[in-house]
Amino acid sequence: MKRARRWWLNLHLCLGLALGGVFALLGVTGSVLAFYPEIDRALNPGLRPSTSLTHTVSVEAVVNQLRRLYPERDGGWRIELPLDDSTPITARYAQSSEREGRSFSPLMLTLDPVTLERTSHRVWGDYLATWIYDLHYTLLFDKPGKVVVGTVGLVMLISLLSGLWLWWPSRSRWWSALRPVIREGSVRRIYDLHVLAGTYGVVLLIVLALTGAGLALPDQTRRLLDTMLGLKPMPEIAAYPVVDKAMPIDLDRAVAVARERFPEAELRWVDVPAIGEGPLGIRLYQSGEAGRRFPKTRLWLDPYSEEIIAVHNPAQNTAGNTVLDWLHPLHNGEAFGLVGRWMTFFSGFVPLLLFVTGYIRWRQKRQAKRKAGARI
Repeated sequence: MKRARRWWLNLHLCLGLALGGVFALLGVTGSVLAFYPEIDRALNPGLRPSTSLTHTVSVEAVVNQLRRLYPERDGGWRIELPLDDSTPITARYAQSSEREGRSFSPLMLTLDPVTLERTSHRVWGDYLATWIYDLHYTLLFDKPGKVVVGTVGLVMLISLLSGLWLWWPSRSRWWSALRPVIREGSVRRIYDLHVLAGTYGVVLLIVLALTGAGLALPDQTRRLLDTMLGLKPMPEIAAYPVVDKAMPIDLDRAVAVARERFPEAELRWVDVPAIGEGPLGIRLYQSGEAGRRFPKTRLWLDPYSEEIIAVHNPAQNTAGNTVLDWLHPLHNGEAFGLVGRWMTFFSGFVPLLLFVTGYIRWRQKRQAKRKAGARI
């Protein structure tokens, strides 16, 4: 038993010292990202709508405005509808040439939902909120960074579980072990802070590490879930043949077709393809979905007719698809509303506390060993 404990203690120490700083960085940036749209609007007040929205946003009018503003950009646009009165319309142009070499750097625009006036013109990664997002998601190393982040999440999961094993008390000591008591003296104080932070934060940190690794390693996650729980494949729409006709259907009519299929759902996103380049995508939020901003109810329509090509309804998910749908809302806390987002925010600082106290505790032990050796 002593040998096993020593082995787990050494593993916990090595993993914490080697990767604890990266885990702390991911935690703090994750805390910011729990509220990054609100932080971005606070730093840029001009993004906020001038007046409250009193009518349904016309997607057709939004796209016409985008094409007036950027006639040279004839590719597809992705439009996010406002979540509330404080949120603008956001439009992304994926085929941006401003930042060559990045795998993801769309042109990001915001429009006032009432006047449709442009309120910002930025490129993803060039302003603070999205720079922090890239730092958290890729460590600013693009696709290779995602692999590193996913690997760190899995390794730190081992560190968390090893710490939990080392802490696990006997049945008679459960209540005393859970008491939030910090003793006197620097050595005991640091030890107690480290143990209490890990004890009270371990469940949320395990969830964050697992979901973060799943998001950073999507292909591996899908293969694992397909093997364990089964996955319903997404509709094959990329190769759908679209006839290049003179006039696509009115986008508001397309939205109406989607609403007829899901009458109680809320319109969230519209993916408008370039002429002759694929189906029109519409994403809606149904009550009961884990995430409202990025819901999973989706329809694809032929942009030159009212034909529905494919539908993805999360109510018909397999267990594996349900797990996939919950990864992002669990990771950012959105699955549990504002309370969940605040829990994610505060949990993100726990890895920093664990790393700092663990490092100090390691230094204290080294100094104690040196003093003991000097006295021999």
